[in-house]
Amino acid sequence: MNRNIKPKWIKVKLPIGENYKKLKKLVTTHKLNTICQSASCPNIGECWGKGVATFMILGNICTRSCKFCGVKTGRPGKLDLEEPKKVAKSIKILQIKHAVITSVNRDDLKDMGSSIWIETIKMTRFLNPYVTIEALIPDFKGEKNIIDKIIDTNPEVISHNIETVNRLTKVIRVQAKYDRSLKVLQYIKDKNRNIRTKTGFMLGLGEKQEEIIETMKDIKKSKVDILTIGQYLQPSLNHYPVHNFILPEKFQELKIIGIKMGFKYVESGPLVRSSYHAEKHVK
Repeated sequence: MNRNIKPKWIKVKLPIGENYKKLKKLVTTHKLNTICQSASCPNIGECWGKGVATFMILGNICTRSCKFCGVKTGRPGKLDLEEPKKVAKSIKILQIKHAVITSVNRDDLKDMGSSIWIETIKMTRFLNPYVTIEALIPDFKGEKNIIDKIIDTNPEVISHNIETVNRLTKVIRVQAKYDRSLKVLQYIKDKNRNIRTKTGFMLGLGEKQEEIIETMKDIKKSKVDILTIGQYLQPSLNHYPVHNFILPEKFQELKIIGIKMGFKYVESGPLVRSSYHAEKHVK
């Protein structure tokens, strides 16, 4: 299969509808960032059409240079101290029942942006007392004192993506570490077993079948509850190339394997992203 031509199962509908327009206007008006836009998510039409979005805090420029990610890399701008309130108000306006919050990496900051993280979750809780929250966090360099602060805000789900198999981590997640990501996930579960933990990885980067299974086993050993598996799509010609497109049947096969391994929920498919159907992962 020509890896430069997307197969038919990758194609998505153009974003339309009143909910999509409403959310887009809200994001523009309040100068909010969403991972849906920054990472060129293929599901933006479906999710925004349902009034669901993943809010990205701490700006839209990341201090890391992962070769798979569409988020801009460089020197981030000044922190927006009003951002927690803006995000919380937007969640209220949209009447969102399950909010997903993520961020860029801010290795340039002493607290790596954790103060904004904590305030955003607290403000979201205050203005939306019935909302459930997923915090899709960076690895915070494995700093337990920072991770503890996120845990103490008690989101229903804390997720951190492993992204790829061990062998390819050094290639596409330049400043990240495979083992560190696994330790972060296990640490969260060990500290609070009531919080659901979640991670995801991509296929189509050149990984081998045995590496996929080994990664799933490593994730399960780290006490992760929810697993997402999706197809890697190259954001631009400057990013890591797609090695191959995985058949939908293969994703279904991996879902069955994951369920048999004991994961509470497995989301596996060509267009699956970490936050896809996130509202189902909290149940």
